[in-house]
Amino acid sequence: MQKTVIYQLLPRTFANFCDTRKNNGTIEENGCGKFNRITAKVLREIKSLGATHVWFTGVIEHATQTDYSAFGIKADNPAVVKGKAGSPYAIKDYYDVDPDLAENVDKRMEEYEALIERTHKAGLKVIMDFVPNHVARQYCSDAKPKGVEDLGATDHPEWAFSPLNNFYYVPGEKFAPSFDIHDYEEYPAKVTGNDCFSAHPGHNDWYETVKLNYGVFYQGGGEKQFSPIPNTWIKMRDILRFWASKGVDGFRCDMAEMVPVEFWEWVIPEIKNVEWGATDTDADGKETYQASEPVIFIAEVYNPARYRDFIRRGHFDYLYDKVGMYDYLRAVTSKNYPVEGISQQWQSVDDIREHMLYFLENHDEQRIASGFFCGRGMCAQPAMIVAATLGTNPVMVYAGQELGEKGMDVEGFSGMDGRTTIFDYWGVKSLQAWANGGKWDGARLDEEQQELRAFYKTLLNIAKKEPAVSEGKMFDLEYAQGEGFNKHEHFAYLRHFEVPANGRCKAKKETILVVINFDDKQTDMQVRIPSEAFAYLDIEPQASVKMTDLLTGNEHTVAFCPEEPVKITLPAWKGAILKLK
Repeated sequence: MQKTVIYQLLPRTFANFCDTRKNNGTIEENGCGKFNRITAKVLREIKSLGATHVWFTGVIEHATQTDYSAFGIKADNPAVVKGKAGSPYAIKDYYDVDPDLAENVDKRMEEYEALIERTHKAGLKVIMDFVPNHVARQYCSDAKPKGVEDLGATDHPEWAFSPLNNFYYVPGEKFAPSFDIHDYEEYPAKVTGNDCFSAHPGHNDWYETVKLNYGVFYQGGGEKQFSPIPNTWIKMRDILRFWASKGVDGFRCDMAEMVPVEFWEWVIPEIKNVEWGATDTDADGKETYQASEPVIFIAEVYNPARYRDFIRRGHFDYLYDKVGMYDYLRAVTSKNYPVEGISQQWQSVDDIREHMLYFLENHDEQRIASGFFCGRGMCAQPAMIVAATLGTNPVMVYAGQELGEKGMDVEGFSGMDGRTTIFDYWGVKSLQAWANGGKWDGARLDEEQQELRAFYKTLLNIAKKEPAVSEGKMFDLEYAQGEGFNKHEHFAYLRHFEVPANGRCKAKKETILVVINFDDKQTDMQVRIPSEAFAYLDIEPQASVKMTDLLTGNEHTVAFCPEEPVKITLPAWKGAILKLK
């Protein structure tokens, strides 16, 4: 069984080969990535990096300052759009794709469908965003299927709340943010996406969005009116069905915790219990994609007190482990927090750890190599080893992370914040160096970028393919360490899996020892393996064994028993993944 390894990319920046990079530039000035530029070649490269899934971020049509009215798409008022390109999370039409990403705007859906097909042919699965909590302030579906009623079409805006409505309203008040906007009228005001129940949201509110109504009467003490099933539930289920029928293998659900768990409890089985395209053909007689596994759901949830509810009741496959493992690995890497605290992070969610998605970067977080994190991608190698190999749970990387992208540009709406913009048209230097004008051969990468990408490629393939990592048990060795081991800077654990016998081969045991140095200098380490580790994992102690470092190929002869520690020297910011031969 392979470990799930997700490669996240924003097509707008990932496949943009224009190097103009004008502050606040238009699509004509700064260019934009296209579906068609994500070729079979680059998808093979992503798979060879170790990925099993690609998360195409920002695919669904969202509000933008670029005018596509010539193509029958209603123009957006710039006053309620963040950035020239607009936020991918201010959805304008749930049934359409972003016209920015099409070479032929009239054929934009066909171009996305072709990308899904190419991705599957490359042996990868497709994840896309589902944004259930809010939509663009000027939401209007031009592409909805026949018979589909638009969101808000039958609302009673004179009611602040009703389970019959798709939106929440501020009756009798005009939309008037606390900052100046021009030439935009909305009456009555709709409630803003971040639960700002006021007609006067501020700059830090999600003022460009409108909150969707799932039947929770927030102004009435949070009363839940779920019977009969609210209209919004039905509409959002149908949207999920629409995309799943196109061969999408999974959904990353934006701000899932802002939507009642009862909705997820109802809707996820509605999607999972269907074999999308198993035997059907489309209107042209073309066989649709046959899903080999149920559609997966990933939740963006930041409240640990609610984790178990969203997994056990809400049926989510995976949750972001942001406020736990991500925050702590970042603090260890950039703020010199004690490494031994990693143990507490996995222990706090041990009963659901297989469902926690580990990552060090995504579109919301600051780049590792930025001045806001640690300034150099190479320095996060220890943290990445932990994220990729500590458990059987999935791991994710964000496009450019494997190249040490700094994210220190001043793009436009997104200033110098250590993030790669999601609001602006922009060319990302490290990704352009790898793309090399569409050749995707890495010819323009510098030596450190090549070294870092090679590290990620080796590590992610170890995580994906080694049974001890992808399926095995873990034994944390941190508590057992003493002299020769600095718990503030060093971390160690065992991974073990017994490969069952089959018709040709006897059963065999695979054991891996992971030893990591978070220090900024080379260190000689002594790693003690207590007797209870051998008993728990059912491993025989040995006075002398050969172990191969899967990261480097180097062999080490070490003691592997409770009586004598494993002795190893590690350079600064490095780790070893030692496989018992």
